[in-house]
Amino acid sequence: MIEPKKEGKIKEITAEQTWPLRQEVMWPNKPLDYVKVEGDDSAKHFGLFVENELVSVVSLFEKGEKLQFRKFATKVTFQGKGYGSQLLHYLIEQAKGKSEAVLFCNARKEKTAFYEKFGLACTSQTFQKGGIDYVIMERSIG
Repeated sequence: MIEPKKEGKIKEITAEQTWPLRQEVMWPNKPLDYVKVEGDDSAKHFGLFVENELVSVVSLFEKGEKLQFRKFATKVTFQGKGYGSQLLHYLIEQAKGKSEAVLFCNARKEKTAFYEKFGLACTSQTFQKGGIDYVIMERSIG
């Protein structure tokens, strides 16, 4: 019998609340300071909770008419259940209030198909960090 997905509750959280989940999911072998990024103090951070457990996080950084979401992470045991998608849809709705803005992210290359479902397209800009290949993906939200 398949257990039905519980609905997640999304709310704005602090940068400090995102760090443990960022580390656990993205860089488990790195110290906590590795997942802290410049601008965390002025970014907006969102968390998705299931029965009061923080299971997915994402941070939104504003750079003029460019909005970047970063450090998007969902607990491994909650991946593939739609929680990350629910959180990303919410973030896109939050970003839509900016006229003529572009939303972008630095996507791990193996995750590009996921982001394409949200209207993001790969650019020609690529880079590597910590041995992982990334591509910058973007979409207009204005």
